[in-house]
Amino acid sequence: MRVPPEHQITDAAQLAALYGEPGEASRRKEVPYLHPAYRPLIEAAPFAALATVGPEGMDVSPRGDPAGFVHIEDQHTMLLPDRRGNNRIDSLRNILADPRCALLFLVPGMNETLRVNGRGSISIDPALCRRFAIDSKPARSVLVISIDTVFFQCARALLRSALWQPDTWRVRSSLPSTGALLQALTQDQAQPPIDGAAYDADLPARQAATLY
Repeated sequence: MRVPPEHQITDAAQLAALYGEPGEASRRKEVPYLHPAYRPLIEAAPFAALATVGPEGMDVSPRGDPAGFVHIEDQHTMLLPDRRGNNRIDSLRNILADPRCALLFLVPGMNETLRVNGRGSISIDPALCRRFAIDSKPARSVLVISIDTVFFQCARALLRSALWQPDTWRVRSSLPSTGALLQALTQDQAQPPIDGAAYDADLPARQAATLY
């Protein structure tokens, strides 16, 4: 879609004129360390989205474990264990090229979210990986995040989306299954398409066996 030049925002002054200045609370809630008031939000969060940037572009990856899975080492450092997955490791490849990263923490039932910006490094220290073992399986690696800024995001986005209201949720069966998606996406590729029905049939057992 081509946006006519007269309808494009192209500089910060135009943005400021359109949106105005942030309120006092919006400015003062951001701090350059993990304030004690923010700790409970991280300790209660079983899910976070990890954003990174690298030579191939940007990436946002889901991260989840029992609540408190992101460990607070001190007010300037967090530890994020990395588990087994699909081995794309897009986020970790990006961290190698550009350490900048951001986390968005979600706590079920809470409409405010917590945002952390920082810089990451990848540790494979055996003792550190064992600290995050689940079912006797250590983390594959641990992302050590040096915190730059922390602030909470107001509730408007989650209120608008009604994210935590079950009566607004779509029935899963009304959407394409994982296998159906893979079969459709591989239909026109050089290799034979993935058998969606077979993939779906095997998926629950495979996920249960490879969760950690």
